[in-house]
Parts: sequence; structure tokens; C-alpha cells
Amino acid sequence: MTVPSATLLLIVLLGAVVGGAILLLVVSLIPREDDVEIKPPSPLLESLRKAGMRLPIAVGVGLLILLLTQWPVAAVAMGVLVFVWPALFGGAGAEAKAISRLEGLAAWTESLRDTVAGAVGLEQAIPATAYAAAPSISKELTALADRLRVRVPLPQALQRFADEMNDSSVDLIVASLILNARLRGPGLREVLTSLSESARAALDMRQRVNAGRRSTRRSVQIVMFVTVIFVLGLSLFNKKYVAPYSTPVGQFVLLIILGLFAGGFFWLRRLASFEVPERFLHARDRVPTVEHGGPR
Repeated sequence: MTVPSATLLLIVLLGAVVGGAILLLVVSLIPREDDVEIKPPSPLLESLRKAGMRLPIAVGVGLLILLLTQWPVAAVAMGVLVFVWPALFGGAGAEAKAISRLEGLAAWTESLRDTVAGAVGLEQAIPATAYAAAPSISKELTALADRLRVRVPLPQALQRFADEMNDSSVDLIVASLILNARLRGPGLREVLTSLSESARAALDMRQRVNAGRRSTRRSVQIVMFVTVIFVLGLSLFNKKYVAPYSTPVGQFVLLIILGLFAGGFFWLRRLASFEVPERFLHARDRVPTVEHGGPR
């Protein structure tokens, strides 16, 4: 069944209006510096805010595919693909950021060890090393130094630092520092040496795993790109070959095929992801929040 051109044009125009309205809604939900948040947003508004520009772009791509192929299943599938693209094919940036943070943490641990070796306590060594730390962890370390400067107890400040970093590798180092701060026992330099070596070993392992899984992630992207281009090429330049897919039965078969492809791609994405251990250090008490200018 062929849809008239006027009907398709009307569908595209209506889709553009809906997409523009969604875009305005998303823009209006983005917080500004002069906005005062009265109450936390609802889960729906929070989901729309996180979606950002992906939602109107996905709607536009779906309408374009519907106009070109007249296949509703393909249009919906392409819209969903655009919307979940960061979750399906992303992860490289987040993994690189995690590796950078782990490298900065290892370097800071070594710097803290060398500073403590000069008969300096943790309360003095942490601020002395925080402002020269790597940019990937400098924000959290600067906040930690500010808390110590306004007399927040060292164990509580370290616990808040671990919560902000949200990494199991940080929990191991912070737990050792908290025990030393409470017990004031000897051997802190040896402990920091072991922790820095452990962080370096974890960093090396993670870099090797990331290098191996980068090829898997690239393979998934290439397979997806070739598949989409091949299907669009056949639907545009060889319509007789794909004519059976224009029927309701053909659309159902296409839905099954796309479902198999989606399952395979999500499985490959899972193979390319890096599973980190869960955190074991969790706060029991509320720790005061301190900005860089002083307590709040």
C-alpha cells in the first residue's frame, strides 16, 4: 500500500512540529545559574533532561526514514538507534576518563608517600599535594583540602572524598588513610608504597583490557554502519528486491530481523564494556559540604 506524497509531507510537518516542541521542552528544563531549584524534578522530567538533544534528533531521523522507505518498523528502529547510540556505541570517553582518574590517583598516592616521608602528618601532607595533583582528580582533592582547612575531621573528609570519586580503587586507599588517621600507627609510608604499586598494577591491567576491547567496539560500529547503509541502499535503489517488506507480513519479518540484530549488538556492547568492582566504603554519617571559599 503506497502512501500519497501529500500524506507523507503532512506526517513530516507534524513530526517537525512535535520535535520542535520536545526540543523547546528539553531546553526549558536545562538549569541555569540564576535558577533557584524549589523542589527536585520528577523522574520523567529528569529523563527528558538527560536525553537532551537526542530525543528530537531521533524523532527527525525516524521521520526521514519513514519518508524514504515507507517502512514504519525501520523508522522506529532508526529512531531508537539514534536515541540509544551513546549507550550502545559509547563508553570510550568514559573509559578514558576512568583511566585518567586512576593514573592521577596513583601519582597522587606516590606524591603523598614522598611528602609523608618528610615527617609530615596527613593533615599537612594532603593539602600540600592536592593543589599539584592531576587535573582529573584535582577538583575532588581541592575540596578535600578545603574541608581540612576548615577543621573537618580527617576521617569524615576522607570519606566524603571517596564518595565524590566513587571508585573502588579510591576506597582501598581512603580506607587505609582513615585507619591510620584513627590509630596513628607507624608504617604509613610503606602502606602508601604498596597502595601506589597496586594502583599502578590496576592501571596497567585496565589499559591493556581497554586496548583489547577497543577493537571489539570498533567492530560493532563498522557492522552497524554497513548494515544500515546496505538496507537503505536497497530500499532506495532496488525497491523491487525489497518490495515484500512493504507488506504487513514483511514488516513483521523485518521486526524479527531487526530484533535479532539488536540483540547481537547489545551482546557485543556488553563484551566491550569494563566491569569494575563494587565499592565497599560507604558513609554512615552526613559530612558537611564545603565549597572552595569556606563552609556552607
